[in-house]
Amino acid sequence: MPELPFSRRAALRGLGAAGLLAALAGCGVPAAYVPESRREGQDRSAREQSVSFSNWPLYIDTDDEDENRRPTLDAFSEKTGIEVRYTEEINDNDEFFGKISPALMNHQETGHDLLVVSDWMAARFVHLGWTQKMDRSAQGNVAKYLDPQLRSPAFDEGRLHTVPWQSGITGIAYNRKALGREIKSVQDLWHPDLAGKVTLLSGLDESFSLLMQGNGVDVTRWTESDFHRMCDQVESMVKKRHIRRFTGNDYTSDLSKGDVLACQAYSGDVIQLQADNPDIEFVVPEEGAELWAESLLIPNLARHKANAEALVDFYYDPAVAAELAASVNYVCPVPAAREVLAASDDKETAELAENPLIFPDEEMRKRLVVSRDISSAERPSLAKRWNAIVGL
Repeated sequence: MPELPFSRRAALRGLGAAGLLAALAGCGVPAAYVPESRREGQDRSAREQSVSFSNWPLYIDTDDEDENRRPTLDAFSEKTGIEVRYTEEINDNDEFFGKISPALMNHQETGHDLLVVSDWMAARFVHLGWTQKMDRSAQGNVAKYLDPQLRSPAFDEGRLHTVPWQSGITGIAYNRKALGREIKSVQDLWHPDLAGKVTLLSGLDESFSLLMQGNGVDVTRWTESDFHRMCDQVESMVKKRHIRRFTGNDYTSDLSKGDVLACQAYSGDVIQLQADNPDIEFVVPEEGAELWAESLLIPNLARHKANAEALVDFYYDPAVAAELAASVNYVCPVPAAREVLAASDDKETAELAENPLIFPDEEMRKRLVVSRDISSAERPSLAKRWNAIVGL
């Protein structure tokens, strides 16, 4: 099994653009925050039937015979007459933030109407006032079908400025046959029989929640002392060489080759790995796991806001959401799409409706939590501590 091409939950390397913003504020440069009243530009949607949509690579359905065609986007254009200028230009959250932040900071257009970033990055946009409030009166599907568990994250209460594109779970993947036992808990990762055979995610935002949950922390309201207690534990395991290394998405290659037996992992990746190796299992630990989302948002001064809102709502039609879920295999933010897949005449498609890594069952949902994000005030010191352990 080759290494999967990239991680949609890309690691935060250093302080990046967030550190730059903090430095500017400290030097007396006017605050980057934009109040709600100054975020909207002149909406040209009525006279310009187009929308610019930027996403990650390999994160949308494609035609079986022509990988350059995206059937759901084609269906949207046919239904509405709106042309979608779709680009796969987001390869790293921090890198993309650095690319468009100068325009947003200076109250200029970015050229983007709609984009997808990881939830922790969406939190940064919301806190800076760099994303517009969506008109939910024009988004009946979102209002009706959005997963209740994703409706009101701490960074965007009521989901006024963001909408999940796809969701996922950060849990534990392991090779049960090779290990010879079950893993049920985060604490199981520290068992002596896994010494040198464990990897953790290197990204601060990707890794901290699950590890704190393993210590019994309520991650909806974790504290800095909870964070440092977790870091002390991980640092101790590094010194003992219990942790083989810290990874990005390359953990998939380590697990497939047998170089590691257990690791922090994303649910969507494991579905792909299981297709080649059914001995690989994904666990939502007894202590809980993080439920996250990649968020759609409309940046300030977008030229085609109404068209962007229409595209967002289109993807919340259960039939469209089902088509997307069948292609990308992440947790679907539209639970009603499950019934659409279950009714499929295609056996493999219908089986997806029963996959708890796409549609978590009630028992699993009880252990899933949307974590509190790291505030801008906390980030510099927490990132410094974590990056020193990881070696970034």
